[in-house]
Amino acid sequence: MVPLTANGDDMRYGPRRGFTLIELLVVLAIVALLATLAMPRYFQSIDVAKETVLAENLRTTRETIDKYYSDTGSYPDSLDELVTKKYLHALPVDPIAQSATSWVLIEPEPGNKGKVYNLRSSAVGTTHTGIPYDEL
Repeated sequence: MVPLTANGDDMRYGPRRGFTLIELLVVLAIVALLATLAMPRYFQSIDVAKETVLAENLRTTRETIDKYYSDTGSYPDSLDELVTKKYLHALPVDPIAQSATSWVLIEPEPGNKGKVYNLRSSAVGTTHTGIPYDEL
């Protein structure tokens, strides 16, 4: 006869450890339920973060173009000129279009020197507030 402990475990092999299949399935169902609730908010927050980065990159680059104009009296001929003259550390990235070279460049009015007065995003679509990306 095999000696048993008070809870029915076989003393020769020690206490039984582990989870039953039902316990594992319940835990997995709870994790899946929580994931389905959290994932949409996670992806929405990523989109909002990209929009914020886009707005900040546009603001910073526009300020830099203005500083360049006030220093030289003309607008830059390209965004690369801002980098080579060390007004920018690197070309800003459009996080929506996922490119640093897809900016839409706006030329200044006739009579002004240079070719880059302003820039806009080339991304298609709108922000979470309904503003088109190319109007930021």
